[in-house]
Amino acid sequence: MRGRTTLGATVVVAVALFVGAFSFYGVLSASIHGGTERAAEQRLDELAERLDGPGGDLVNAVDDEIVQLIGPDGSVRAASENAREALGSNTLPVSDDAQTLIVDEEQMLVVSEDLDGDQTLVLAVSMDDDADTLATVSTLLAIAVPLLLLLVAVTTWLVVGRALRPVERIREHVDGITAERLHQRVPVPETADEIAALATTMNGMLDRLDAAATAQRRFVSDASHELRSPLASIRQHAELAQAHPDVTSIGELAEVVSEEGLRLQGIVESLLLLARLDEGASTHDEAVDLDDIALGEVRRLRAAGLEVDGSGIRAARVHGDPRLLGQLVRNLADNAGRHSRGRVAIGVTPSDRYVSVTVEDDGSGVPAEERERIFERFVRLDEARSRDAGGSGLGLAIARGIAASAHGTLVVDDSRWGGARFVLTLPLGA
Repeated sequence: MRGRTTLGATVVVAVALFVGAFSFYGVLSASIHGGTERAAEQRLDELAERLDGPGGDLVNAVDDEIVQLIGPDGSVRAASENAREALGSNTLPVSDDAQTLIVDEEQMLVVSEDLDGDQTLVLAVSMDDDADTLATVSTLLAIAVPLLLLLVAVTTWLVVGRALRPVERIREHVDGITAERLHQRVPVPETADEIAALATTMNGMLDRLDAAATAQRRFVSDASHELRSPLASIRQHAELAQAHPDVTSIGELAEVVSEEGLRLQGIVESLLLLARLDEGASTHDEAVDLDDIALGEVRRLRAAGLEVDGSGIRAARVHGDPRLLGQLVRNLADNAGRHSRGRVAIGVTPSDRYVSVTVEDDGSGVPAEERERIFERFVRLDEARSRDAGGSGLGLAIARGIAASAHGTLVVDDSRWGGARFVLTLPLGA
């Protein structure tokens, strides 16, 4: 990048300098030639006035100039000493416009003016000074342009190198960051420019990666612990039955194995569902009546002996996977039934664009500082009660994951009885 930037800047400046140099040389050359021509014409006018005045024919007396007086027949009537030496009997060209020619190996500018009696006065002026001036300018341009290009190239190389130095430091730090060193961050330069913004953005990315890696390690640890618990219980009862067959029976062992196996199956299925939700796997999309799902949960909780208020359920239809949406509402209903003291309320309230599903209980509620943490995996605010009630700590995490996959939100606040109230918001379907 440093080399490409230097080359690009040098090429652009080189084109500009060459165009400017040639343009300047052309304008200067035209200006010098124009000045020489005007000076020659002015000198020719002076000579013409002297010849037409009382001074008479003074051409022969002119020194250091090539002047000829040409008659109507084209012959030389008079000539200065320099003209006789350089031209002899040859005549200078006569024209209304100035002309250039070589006289005695010297470039000359020739101008002419008509006089009385059909005579023509012709003056030849040397252009050596013009050539010397243009040669000097050409030499200066030939030296200055390469030097300027070299200066531009060196300056660009140094400036770009200095600008990219923080990028190199960032690259070195990033190259040393591994999965075990995600806590490290790249240095942020104090330049407040795009590179500083890049470093800040990269540190933000590293923060997210670090948080994700920490959450993944914690998830693996918690999952291992949850899976180990039912397996340990099954193994403990099996070893007890094998070592002391008179203490327990086959029926008791089968009951323990069946209960712990169901618990193990529930944990595995929940983990698989979370994995699918994390991967953003596409689900079946169809019209779903949320009021039917909510009424089904009301009947189920009432059958379990709870006092359930379903008067707030209104007809509402959304689009999504009916199985996942049913599991979402069931998880919220199970959570409310598990933590309630006997009263639960379920409501479905449609609006212009969204539908809200509320599930509230009369339990102890959720502290404000814990209302986001309860949606994390394997989090229990009351560890013993949740485990005894069969909770794995994944139900609310699954509920929020399903809500997110359906383009909705799930939050918790206080219920009318001081317990917890979960509010699910989903886009309203046609």
